[in-house]
Amino acid sequence: MEFVLLQARGELLAKAEALFSVHDLACERIRYLPLALARYLRHQRPDALIAAMWPLTVIAPVARLLSGHSCTLIVSEHAILSAQYAGWGSIHRFLLRSSTAIGYRLADACIGVSRGVADDMQKLSLQPAGLFTVVHNPMRSQRCPSTRQLAEAEALWGQGGPRILTVGSLKPVKNHALLLHAFSRLVNHASARLMLLGQGQQEASLRALASELGVAGRVVFVGFQPDPTPFYHTADLFVLSSDHEGFGNVIVEALSCGTPIVSTACPSGPAEILNNGEYGFLVPVGDDAALADAMAASLQGEHPRERLIARAGCFSPSVAADKYLELLS
Repeated sequence: MEFVLLQARGELLAKAEALFSVHDLACERIRYLPLALARYLRHQRPDALIAAMWPLTVIAPVARLLSGHSCTLIVSEHAILSAQYAGWGSIHRFLLRSSTAIGYRLADACIGVSRGVADDMQKLSLQPAGLFTVVHNPMRSQRCPSTRQLAEAEALWGQGGPRILTVGSLKPVKNHALLLHAFSRLVNHASARLMLLGQGQQEASLRALASELGVAGRVVFVGFQPDPTPFYHTADLFVLSSDHEGFGNVIVEALSCGTPIVSTACPSGPAEILNNGEYGFLVPVGDDAALADAMAASLQGEHPRERLIARAGCFSPSVAADKYLELLS
């Protein structure tokens, strides 16, 4: 197996290089990718190519044509593209629609990481629904943190009552502002603490909002953490407040640690992961009162850890691997 990267850089590059062969296409601009990828395919002649996330999913089929090499090609989308690019204007939407209409048709298989993502791919590209397969993101079981890791997480939580955790980049689509508003409504849990794992463009505005809502003393910003597992294990509740998600890996991570879940029923992964509320609370997108009510109910309820962990097992790497192997064959 080999990872082929537009540019070989990023926080996880060293870890990837320790496990796999990594090929750097050294493309400074996306417009150089078709020819660079075609050269790679022509010289390396892999048996199969898997391309993830637009526009790579529509460039890869073109590159395969240019290379003259007939390897199996699978394209995989991890976001609801129509929502992700909703504000980019009519010209961009035309390019998105036309490129997917061509690119998806040229691929051997098209994957969406949730039913909603697959449906969005079909609507954008105007291709037959049967062209698209759902393969949920694989999530391995979370290892048990060490005593030291748990102690470090405990220290960051500080003193207080119930512990509420969210994990994700601090960007608008995650709607952490909604979570802060809901948290400020928890009058029966006035000693609760809210921890935000992640960094991003909205940190300053979210800190200001926490102060405005009078909860700054109970909100903990801990930035990016390479291993969030100790925080799932020390939390009483995990909350996802997003406006939309392609899948929602963090929900599976929390389930695998036995942590109760409250999530917005956003398009498209959370309801699929939680089986329409069977394994956690789902609330309407953008409704801070409903979110607060669900958080309070979850904190007061019983949640057998073994049942949550078993649900996470439905998204194990072996399940996804079997589906990919079936498509590759």
